[in-house]
Amino acid sequence: MHRDMSVKEAERKIAEKSMNIQPRVKVSATNLNFFYGKLQALHDVSLDMEENRVTALIGPSGCGKSTFLRTLNRMNETIPGTRLEGTVTLDGRNIYREFDEPSQIRTRVGMVFQKSNPFPKSIYENVAYGLRVNGIKEKHLIDQVVEESLKRAALWEEVKDKLDHSAFMLSGGQQQRLCIARALAVRPEVILMDEPASALDPISTSRIEDLIAELKNSFTIVIVTHNMQQAARVSDYTAFFFEGQLIEAGETQQMFTRPGIKKTEDYITGRFG
Repeated sequence: MHRDMSVKEAERKIAEKSMNIQPRVKVSATNLNFFYGKLQALHDVSLDMEENRVTALIGPSGCGKSTFLRTLNRMNETIPGTRLEGTVTLDGRNIYREFDEPSQIRTRVGMVFQKSNPFPKSIYENVAYGLRVNGIKEKHLIDQVVEESLKRAALWEEVKDKLDHSAFMLSGGQQQRLCIARALAVRPEVILMDEPASALDPISTSRIEDLIAELKNSFTIVIVTHNMQQAARVSDYTAFFFEGQLIEAGETQQMFTRPGIKKTEDYITGRFG
């Protein structure tokens, strides 16, 4: 499937180039500084993330990539004593100034965490949860969205006869796809993924990667990963973070074959990190 998707991706890029189509920026960070109390975790980070593309954030542990990811849907606001300077925009609107509640952003910018975190509910209710929270009560509509979301997360065929079973009966890989389905159910525009496959076996990891390749046709995806091979396989763009700074960003193929900065090359080739 990766090969088929890479062929389609190449054809799409050739078509866009021939028609001079410029990808649209969906999410943008400008001069971003972030603090945990007095500790500065991000230093003047500016990065554009384009619509219907996968942007991979790479770098050693503690370099700020997960902190940066969480600034994109105001998730860091749940941590006392944090402070942000600079701007983050979604479709050109400042998410910290033009939206009254973080929930308004998190509906449009979904999040999938490193460790699958299904609710202690049935498979069906896990996916339906966000719909109910948003006031949707019509059973036929909820049924429709649950099925659609599970299909998009490549899980429907495995669970369609077990929807009333506990989500905890699923394998680790299935639980992670369930969490992706739960995020998809509220119809986000952007999906943030923080090491979504780091705790999974190779087969489950491959399924998640295939799923990412499919989902980017409909969503903008930003993924944090420690796995260089995974970043190379799934992303269109790569951003390299080190000690809270964005060192270099560009098209993934260029970043992995002809990085412009030696520190980027040293990290990608395994000389440190």
